[in-house]
Amino acid sequence: MENGSLQALPGHLYVVATPIGNLADLTHRARAILSTADLVACEDTRTTGVLLNRLGLKKEFFPYHEHNEREAADRLTALLTAGKSIALVSDAGTPGLSDPGFRVVRACRRLGLPVVPVPGPSALAAVLSASGLPTNGFLYAGFLPPKSAARITFFTKYRDCEYTLALYESCHRIDKAVDEVVATLGPDRVICVAKEVTKLHETFLTGRGADVQARLAKTSLKGEFVLLIAPADYVM
Repeated sequence: MENGSLQALPGHLYVVATPIGNLADLTHRARAILSTADLVACEDTRTTGVLLNRLGLKKEFFPYHEHNEREAADRLTALLTAGKSIALVSDAGTPGLSDPGFRVVRACRRLGLPVVPVPGPSALAAVLSASGLPTNGFLYAGFLPPKSAARITFFTKYRDCEYTLALYESCHRIDKAVDEVVATLGPDRVICVAKEVTKLHETFLTGRGADVQARLAKTSLKGEFVLLIAPADYVM
């Protein structure tokens, strides 16, 4: 089968998940595709360059990021049509999940070009699986709005969501976001704040919002954060 091959095939786009912190999480298949693809489309050539150097790989890079997605998608589909094989990666995790990738995948689907997922690390899935919050259903909403008023509006809108809310937040705003959750949804709302997942300083803060808020105030805010908010009736 094409999508089971360990050799990148001509004219195929491979959406390759890369480690979010621990290099050992790179799958054997991902390594094989990265080593055999004609070129690697990536957010930051420096970040991906470090990864490939550690793997002992030297590849041609194609910068593909939020500032050039539209025109780059056209160029990438042209290369695929010409028979090139392309591995699409983000700086960390699975491309397309609050990372560049959607537009080139959509362009390929519109043209009938093969798109092959090479699954692996995802901060979203990792935190959901280890949080202790309900996972029978969840609403993933990506990054929270940068403005406080917009975040409060979001929390108010989804106050009664029957599923766990899954969000990404920056180190610069995670404390403010948690403050707003407690103020808007109440101190007893169960939440999980996870940072630096799979890395040396991996931390999970889970429990009543007010308790997590107090613990977060004593925690370093460096790193990448995932915020989960349980349904209103959930009790740990």
